[in-house]
Amino acid sequence: MKEMTGLERCQAVLNKETPDRVPVVPQTFMFAAETAGFRIGDMNKDGRLMAESHRISQDKYGYDGCVIDIDDASLAEACGATVIFDNPDEPALVDEHNPLVTDLRQFSDMEFPDPLKDGRLPAWLEATERLIADIGDRVFVMGRSDQGPFDLLCLLRGTQNLMMELITEEPEVIWKALDWCREANLRFAKAQKDAGAHATSIGDSYAGPNLISPEMFREFALEHEITLCKQVQDYGIPWSLHICGNTNEIIEDMVSTGASILEVDWQVDMKKASEIVDGRAVLMGNIDPSDPLVYGTPEAVDLKAKAIIEATGGKHLFLSSGCAMGRRTPEDNMRAMINAAKKYGTFDN
Repeated sequence: MKEMTGLERCQAVLNKETPDRVPVVPQTFMFAAETAGFRIGDMNKDGRLMAESHRISQDKYGYDGCVIDIDDASLAEACGATVIFDNPDEPALVDEHNPLVTDLRQFSDMEFPDPLKDGRLPAWLEATERLIADIGDRVFVMGRSDQGPFDLLCLLRGTQNLMMELITEEPEVIWKALDWCREANLRFAKAQKDAGAHATSIGDSYAGPNLISPEMFREFALEHEITLCKQVQDYGIPWSLHICGNTNEIIEDMVSTGASILEVDWQVDMKKASEIVDGRAVLMGNIDPSDPLVYGTPEAVDLKAKAIIEATGGKHLFLSSGCAMGRRTPEDNMRAMINAAKKYGTFDN
């Protein structure tokens, strides 16, 4: 089989075709900043620097796809939330102690953010446009649309407040607030597609079992993810769902959204997940970004990557970090992940 570009490789997997090998799509925004010599605080409002960090990192290591990301606070900020930029070496955070929303009924009077004008969303879109122009003919570019409906509601209301209201508030009130958050994310996702992204994704990790039960996930989060997925993919772009933590109990629910890609954390059993998903979506993951990627050896990274490829048969897989890579990930460990796909993930036989 002739050698493919990273873009061809990823698109083949998404189209349920056989690539020349397993693609590598690491979640690198902090690692890419470090590789390029930038501080997060210097680039989190600058689309040019965001794109440049990914371009430099991808050029150095040769992985197949880039994920446009900078923090979990940008969409909430565009909605009006207060954001903390205290540490220039770390991603910005929403100030949940002073939430934008003090009553879930306020959403009926709130305006939706405009991705082309509000907050730092234009910088994300500029980064997507620049990266597509620079390397998008050969590298897969996922323009993340930041936080999904449940996550965004947590950030705007304050997570502790919302956890109580899931029990005490009328379900219809919560549903309408989540529906507003879904529409806010939809507008950003569509803007990422318009900027040229090959795929878009959300993070909805507060909806995962590390915070709420699978039953509450199904009651409050799942239907909004299903609706959002259909709306985004009907607009003509593959949609990816990222939920951190141990999602083994909700993998079937996650694939039921219709997502093209499921980004799974290091705690997920990839063999079981692969059996459950059964080719209905691409699994993206799931090498622990802490150990082995930061604290382990290249040999440990190689063994973990090999195990993931063997567990899935290398099919319907984007080899990746299980969540965002640390900025202190050793160069040799990054190269070990990429080389493992070349050693163990070919389909010649």
